[in-house]
Amino acid sequence: MNHYISTTRSKQRAYFRSGATLPLCFRRQMLRKLSDAMHQYEKPLAEALWIDLHKSYEEAYLTELSIVYGEIRNHLRHLSQWAKPERKSSPLAILPASSRIIKEPLGNTLIIAPWNYPVQLLLNPLVGAISAGCTAMLKPSPYVPNVSRVLTEMIRATFPEEYIAIVEGNRQVNQMLLAERWDLIFFTGSPSLGKMVMEAASKHLTPVVLELGGKSPCIVDKTANLKVAAKRVAWGKALNAGQTCIAPDYLMVHEQVKDKFLKLLVKEWKHLLTKDPKKAKHFVRIVSDKALERLISYLPISNSEASNSPKEASNSEASIYYGGKYDKATRYLSPTILTDVSPDAPVMQEEIFGPIFPVLTFQKIDEVITFVTDREKPLALYYFGTNGDYVLRHTSSGGACVNDVIMHIVNHKVPFGGVGHSGMGSYHGKESFLAFSHRRSVVSTPTWVDMPFRYMPYKFFAWIKHLV
Repeated sequence: MNHYISTTRSKQRAYFRSGATLPLCFRRQMLRKLSDAMHQYEKPLAEALWIDLHKSYEEAYLTELSIVYGEIRNHLRHLSQWAKPERKSSPLAILPASSRIIKEPLGNTLIIAPWNYPVQLLLNPLVGAISAGCTAMLKPSPYVPNVSRVLTEMIRATFPEEYIAIVEGNRQVNQMLLAERWDLIFFTGSPSLGKMVMEAASKHLTPVVLELGGKSPCIVDKTANLKVAAKRVAWGKALNAGQTCIAPDYLMVHEQVKDKFLKLLVKEWKHLLTKDPKKAKHFVRIVSDKALERLISYLPISNSEASNSPKEASNSEASIYYGGKYDKATRYLSPTILTDVSPDAPVMQEEIFGPIFPVLTFQKIDEVITFVTDREKPLALYYFGTNGDYVLRHTSSGGACVNDVIMHIVNHKVPFGGVGHSGMGSYHGKESFLAFSHRRSVVSTPTWVDMPFRYMPYKFFAWIKHLV
C-alpha cells in the first residue's frame, strides 16, 4: 500500500506539471463526468448508505447526493467568473505599472473524509479540487465499508489515477498518506485527528483545511416561538441520529420555558419518528459498536428498558427525561433527553455525535454567553428567540443560525467552516474554488519609462517620503 500511495502521488505530480488540468474546458468536462458518475452510481450509493448507516434513500438524497449535485451545478455556472483575473488599482509610487490577482491551482491535494456523511464530505471537496484545477487523492472512511467500496468503484471507473485516485484503509493508511508531501490537505473529522493532520502537514509546511466539530450549543430563550423551535430542533438532532458535525449538541433552555419546551420536543420527535423510532424508516443507526458503547456510557441508567415517557427518573448524575433505549444488536439508540446534567459531566466534555440531548437551564442570557465563551469555539451556534444579534455579537462559532438549526450549510453562497478548535479554512461554492487555489499577486511594469527615484543613492528621498 505504501508503494502504491507513493507511486500514485508521483504520477499525479507529473500529471499536474504537464498542465493538463489547467484549461477551464477540461475542468468543466471533469465536473460533468463526476455528475454523470454520481447519477450512474446513485442507486448503489443509496443502498450502501442504507446498509452501513440505515440511512433512507430520501435522507441520503437530501443530505448527501443533492448537495454534491448542487455544488457541481454551481461550479459549472460560475467557474469562468471565479477564475478571471482580478484587476486592482496601483498606487502612485509604482505607476505606470498595472496590478492583478490570478488564481492558480495549488497542485496535488489530499482529501480525507469521515463516515457520517461519507458521500457528501468526500465528493464536495473534490468538486473544489477539480474546479480549481488540482489533482486529488481521496481517502474514504473505513467505518462505512460498503459506501467506501462503491465510491472506490465509481472513482476508478471515472477518472485516471494520475488525476483522481482513491485508496481505502484504516488509520495506518492515513499515516502513509500524511507522510507524503502534498500541496493541500483537506480533512474532515474530529479535533483530535485534526491535530494529527496538522502535525503531519507541518513537516512539509503544507497548508490545511480542517473541518472539525465541537459542542454546538442550542439556546432556547423565553422569547422563542417554542412550537417552531421544538420542531426544528427535533429535526436537527434526529437527522443522521445526531451524527452530524453541526448537530445541536446540548440544549440551554430558559428555566421559565423548560418544561413546556421539553414536552413539545418529545411531541415533535414522536411526530417525526413515531412513538417507536426503532421502527422508523428515517432514523439512522449508530455507525459502530464502539460508538454506541461510548454513547451508552453517557446514560445514567444503562438498560434498554429506560423510560420512554416524559417522566423524570432520579439519578445522582443526571435524569433520563425521555428515551434512553438502545439495542446493541442493531446499533440503535433512541432520541434521548437528559436533565439535571452537571456542566462537568462526561456528556458535556466532548462532542456527543449521537441522539443524546443534555439540558442545562439559565435565567439571564449573559449566563449563556459566559458558558459558551468559556469553552472551545464550536462549529455552529443556534439561538431561538428575539435577542439573536446580542448573542452573536458576544460569542464566536464557525457558523450560526437564528431561529433555526443546520440550514446555514445549505446556502452555497456563504462559507462553511470552523474557527479555533472547530477548524480552519472554509468551503462551499466559490469558497471551495478558492480553498484549492492560490491567489497570486502580479504587478506588470512597462519598460518605456524607468523612474529613477527607487534606485540608490535615493536622490529624491524627500519627495519619495510623500508618496509612500
